[in-house]
Amino acid sequence: MWAPYDASTYQAVLDELDSDDVALEIGAGDLRLARKMALVCRKVYAIERQPAILSLDPRPLPGNLIAVQGDARDLPFPAGITAGVLLMRHCNHFHLYIEKLKAAGCRRLITNARWRMGVETIQLEAPRRAYGAIPIGWYACWCGATGFVDGDIGLLNPEAEATIHEVAGCPRCQDVFKRGVI
Repeated sequence: MWAPYDASTYQAVLDELDSDDVALEIGAGDLRLARKMALVCRKVYAIERQPAILSLDPRPLPGNLIAVQGDARDLPFPAGITAGVLLMRHCNHFHLYIEKLKAAGCRRLITNARWRMGVETIQLEAPRRAYGAIPIGWYACWCGATGFVDGDIGLLNPEAEATIHEVAGCPRCQDVFKRGVI
């Protein structure tokens, strides 16, 4: 069986899910995680674009797991999603997936795509600050970019250093919008 992540990464995702969740996994691979999610969630949708990987596990699917072969960039997401799951450190379409999940009613995204390590839960309904309003510190943007805003070093203290600002309109956004990618 093929799986790009270890058991502790999968467990970190499962720890963020509830029994009433309707989850959508983007890039589901061999359905290893989706099968585990089906044990926790009310319903699970799993999208994988590569049919050869999707068919690696010949076992029947649990009744609450719906596997879809196709490209998540092009497929409509079902309404009523409460939790999106995106384990894809190499993701180049983060903003697109965020927008599609929000349009499907999703409230949160469980992912490793922004920081490319660990697993974080992003509250999709939370307000975002403008990138330019961050005086100094770490930021994570809607487009998937992360980084550190340089500023007055006098403002940097342990609390400021530990805070990650959810922003929109970072320098990468400006570049991507100019090129018409988003």
